[in-house]
Amino acid sequence: MHPRTRAPTTRGGPMRRTHRTLATAGGLLLATALTCTGTATAASAPAASADVSAAGCRPLADAPAQAQAIVNAACSQIGVPYSWGGGSIHGPTYGQDYPGGGPGAHDSQVKGFDCSHLVQYAAWQGAGIALPEGTWNQARWSEATARFTRAQGIAPLQPGDLLLWGSNPADLGSVHHIAVYLGNGKMVEARESGTLVMVSDVRLNSEYAGALRITGAQQPPEGTKRFMTWGSDVALRPDPSLQQPPVARLPGPTAVDVLCQKHGQMITAEGYTNDAWSYLPKYKAWISNIYINDPAAWLPGVREC
Repeated sequence: MHPRTRAPTTRGGPMRRTHRTLATAGGLLLATALTCTGTATAASAPAASADVSAAGCRPLADAPAQAQAIVNAACSQIGVPYSWGGGSIHGPTYGQDYPGGGPGAHDSQVKGFDCSHLVQYAAWQGAGIALPEGTWNQARWSEATARFTRAQGIAPLQPGDLLLWGSNPADLGSVHHIAVYLGNGKMVEARESGTLVMVSDVRLNSEYAGALRITGAQQPPEGTKRFMTWGSDVALRPDPSLQQPPVARLPGPTAVDVLCQKHGQMITAEGYTNDAWSYLPKYKAWISNIYINDPAAWLPGVREC
């Protein structure tokens, strides 16, 4: 599970900073993205021409600006350690000890990324695309704009596409490793415990399961800023208070476009106290900033209503 920091606010601004484990609105949010095993089985054979210098990490072919931004975000983490279960949409975090032992046995003391969280970070920071947790969920993401089979190889791919490997390449549910394609047969990946985020040659081995394209997803409407929520069954209210029944609920972590924020009713929930609320024009409703996945209680870059 991943630590998360929240600075509860009063109408006068930040009061204090707390630290706790990620939780949902109804209980614990398990770190489902415990993938990219802590050994070389994550992507089979040894990486050829691995490079942990940022100089070689960039889009290596023409691609839309959105795809280039995804690549650039992934490349910004070159040299960060691999950590099993580590990472979030905001950057590296401490991971979890790999139960199989080996190099990942102490990853709870290593601040970094596993493969799926590096991809999730790059998609979010680069293009505001909210990928799910876990390689198998990312491989089956319903909003992918194109899919490429194992048989197609890498010829039709562009920078920013996501490369997949699985124990059974015909079953996307078996995908255990994922990386960002750079072009010209190169990729950036968080490979395994004991290594750093690196540029590698694409491994078209027996476990290669194809690729998917995530670019082309809808961008935030003008005047809004996109954030991720956290928790499940999060209530959206008709005004910035708990006085009226919810008008909608978010079943799990969701990308939301925030128009503005204001100080409303002070509430305490999930170990936080906060009076900041954000307006979501898509739902015509308000959400407590407690459930916005951002380190700040008063959201940066969002105007006051």
